[in-house]
Amino acid sequence: MQLASVTDKILSIDIGGTLVKATILNYYGELQTEYKKVETPKPCTPQLLVDTIRELVADFHAFDKVSVGFPGYVRDGVVITCPQLGTDIFTGFDLCSKLKEELACPVRVINDADMQGLGVATGKGFEVVITLGTGLGSALLKNGNLLPHLELSQHPFTERETYDFYVGAIALEQIGVEQWNERVRKMLKVFKTVFNYDHLYIGGGNANKINFPLERNMTLVSNKDGIKGGAKLWQHEAELSLETTSDEKAASEPAQTQAVVE
Repeated sequence: MQLASVTDKILSIDIGGTLVKATILNYYGELQTEYKKVETPKPCTPQLLVDTIRELVADFHAFDKVSVGFPGYVRDGVVITCPQLGTDIFTGFDLCSKLKEELACPVRVINDADMQGLGVATGKGFEVVITLGTGLGSALLKNGNLLPHLELSQHPFTERETYDFYVGAIALEQIGVEQWNERVRKMLKVFKTVFNYDHLYIGGGNANKINFPLERNMTLVSNKDGIKGGAKLWQHEAELSLETTSDEKAASEPAQTQAVVE
């Protein structure tokens, strides 16, 4: 496993249903370059997405690691589902290996909301992150560690609509801001009961359209905050490696026998 060091520069890429964004971060998540962004191809194929990323980052030369947030379920760098870009086309696509080949450096790929979660969570208690954009993204974290990803967006919220369709960009366009806000308010009420979180973070391109007061343990966050999760992803892997090494070392040491004095 290739881990990050404090001198590394990390290329952080956020793939969305509308835009693909990129920047360079240092190990601590501080921006080293301005954001660059291009529209996500429509229709989009795996190769077209890779070509788009390659062109987007062509002027980014000095980076050592790559973090990618992808709008779907990703396991070990391989796309499992991708409703926003087309599950039928992307299922089974090894995006991690392809980008590693294209960019010639180590790559990590996770769900885009999970990466945002790493970027905004404080590491205190049970934190939930949702993103309001083309669809609904979600991430769950406990004490700063990602919990298994759930594609909450595909769960039915009404008899006819999933969360994606209930509060996604198409719904916003069709029903208008006021009615959309009522839907978001209703959704947040359900989340409060279902998750019992310590804190909820709301990001995504449409989060700034929320026009009602949020509760004290809810916070609006920006996409710029979220993309910093690209650095946290590598920090997290380094921390896990240190914990594993420490556990293995402890397991390999002979047990000390305590003398019994009679």
